[in-house]
Amino acid sequence: MENLSSTDLLTGLNHEQLAAVTWPPQPALVLAGAGSGKTRVLTTRIAWLLQTGQASIHSILAVTFTNKAAREMQLRLSTLLPFSIRGMWLGTFHGLCHRFLRLHYQQAELPRAFQILDSADQLGVIKRLLKQLNIAEEVIAPRSLQGFINAQKEAGLRASSLQASDPHEHRMIECYASYDQLCRQEGIVDFAELMLRSYEVLQTDAVLRTHYQNRFNHILIDEFQDTNKLQYQWLKLLAGEHAAIFAVGDDDQSIYRFRGAEVENMSRFMREYQVTEPIKLEQNYRSVGNILIAANAVIANNATRLGKNLRTEAGTGEKIRAFRAINDVEEAQFVVDEVKALHRDGLNYIQMAVLYRSNAQSRVLEQALFRAGLPYKIYGGLRFYERQEIKHALAYLRLAVNPEDDNALLRVINVPARGIGSRTIENIQATAAEDNSSLWHAAKKLALKQQKIGFFVQLIEQLQSQALHVSLPELMASVVYDTGLIEHYRSQKGEQQERINNLEELINAAIAFKPEDFSYESPDDNPTDNPLSAALAFLSSASLEAGEHQAGEGEEALQLMTVHAAKGLEFDAVFLTGLEEGLFPSEFSLAERNGLEEERRLMYVAITRARQRLYLSMAEQRLLHGKTHFALSSRFVDEIPQEVIQHLSAHSSSLVSRQQSTVRTNPFHSRSKLAETPATEDFDGFQLGQNVHHERFGTGVIIDASHKAEGANLTINFGKQGIKELNTLFAKNKLTILA
Repeated sequence: MENLSSTDLLTGLNHEQLAAVTWPPQPALVLAGAGSGKTRVLTTRIAWLLQTGQASIHSILAVTFTNKAAREMQLRLSTLLPFSIRGMWLGTFHGLCHRFLRLHYQQAELPRAFQILDSADQLGVIKRLLKQLNIAEEVIAPRSLQGFINAQKEAGLRASSLQASDPHEHRMIECYASYDQLCRQEGIVDFAELMLRSYEVLQTDAVLRTHYQNRFNHILIDEFQDTNKLQYQWLKLLAGEHAAIFAVGDDDQSIYRFRGAEVENMSRFMREYQVTEPIKLEQNYRSVGNILIAANAVIANNATRLGKNLRTEAGTGEKIRAFRAINDVEEAQFVVDEVKALHRDGLNYIQMAVLYRSNAQSRVLEQALFRAGLPYKIYGGLRFYERQEIKHALAYLRLAVNPEDDNALLRVINVPARGIGSRTIENIQATAAEDNSSLWHAAKKLALKQQKIGFFVQLIEQLQSQALHVSLPELMASVVYDTGLIEHYRSQKGEQQERINNLEELINAAIAFKPEDFSYESPDDNPTDNPLSAALAFLSSASLEAGEHQAGEGEEALQLMTVHAAKGLEFDAVFLTGLEEGLFPSEFSLAERNGLEEERRLMYVAITRARQRLYLSMAEQRLLHGKTHFALSSRFVDEIPQEVIQHLSAHSSSLVSRQQSTVRTNPFHSRSKLAETPATEDFDGFQLGQNVHHERFGTGVIIDASHKAEGANLTINFGKQGIKELNTLFAKNKLTILA
């Protein structure tokens, strides 16, 4: 390959990129806005350091967050340089720490052939440990302990340095200590241990630390806003006092606080390394002007940011399209119709993406896409009916309508854990083989002698009885709650909230399911009259949807994903759905310190995924987490200048005339009797779902109401002002119904 001169390397860089690439050998913070070419800056910086003789491949440490990013940097460098960079330390935090520990296993007190545990293997070790300690999974959930251990390690904390605030935490700390001891005995390390053990070796071994500080005179870090406390401390140890740290990141795209990321590391770095001003990459090469105007306007409302303003030379482009649907079903249909129109106009499905805040939102969208016959793919996740918790719940439902289903029984006989281990299951299988019967009959036979099997049999018989007499939503609510599935996931911290949301969304699916739309060969098998047939129809519908061909890698398909999963991606057209207060921003974030600012950064990330077209949609009513929500549009939509938005619908803000046909039953208010207040019931002149204006709190929506003496108590969501409870006897003159 022809050797590129240092001048050739710099060709085509804008003045901001040029300043970053040619920065002198001293600490620098590069604020790289979305679509501003940060990967090009990083790789060109490395190539320029090498070409100008300021560094060798052995004196550079380059850190990324994903293997994909590391491979991309290696590929780009191979096209820029005439020599191999094989000896360079370029990789992820975990990959580099693994390399370090392989070289220095003795100092780390590890066997030479130590093995790495992936997440599944780590969970298996934890389950084995709890069994050895005679701790039931009902007392300490294995996933909960796994999350606890990893969180402590990522904070740089060993069990010996932790203080318990209650007996349960004390037991968790003891388990952490036992887990560490077990791993040392067996010569195994988990991913979090790679980082922590490397840090501890560098911290305690002065000779080794000095060696690496003298070796690496240039340290470059990608996605610096996503570093956690331990990663930052590890970088500082390697840098010492003389290395030129080149940190590239975007504080406006810091969205992984739940994983331990500390956006404060950026301002901390500037302070500790005396970086007076960051280098700002504000030229955007991805999106048209109107999209950037929206992104800049939204993120400007965050108080704690270093500050930058994206710009483009691509023109203003089309206006952002906003759609306010009556309910989530209409919103999904809007997405389907627009996707079809864009595809007819020549846009490939693969260049379109549908984003949502929570995985549970995908169910209604998937159903609409399935019915329309549109190809789609869940990016970075599973389709709704393929998710573990949904398969568990459907297995219980299958047993309720057909207890002879051996596969369903094997799936859930010990989910949630009820003390039915592999040996007991083997006994059931042996009995079934001996009697030439189903596993269900064998379980019933053994239940007479074994109490734990008896409890399971009793549970299934209860579901069987309900399947004959109660509605599908009631039966599904029993499946989700009475089996203990919800409590099982609720006891586990971390991302298990997504599983809970999905289970509640499964009940929503049962509520929305229309058996009459499902074709039947026999007119006598009408699911609308027969609860058992309705359950069978629902199971058949779910199986068909789950079994529908999902596009493989490279096949043209519409992309569905959470906003978190969308980071780093870009599409010609983006549909951002569910823009409602309490959903995006999420109700949980509003109660957390700095939670709203992180939600706004998430909105910024979502907006900047779009290149040409951006759609914003919300639903006035949404059946979410088992409850009918009457929603106000997200404050983030209000923060976008109206001159860049084109409204595609003109629904009245009052829902009175439509409630009767759109409000669906909510099984959580009364699980034994699926009843609700009639949608059109009058509460001293007000009705559920009405949009109102209060002279002090502004515009809101009535989300709950009850009669009280001569007046009524109204629960109103006022968006930014929060949820207020007002009595009409005192507040009626201050409230105006919006027509």
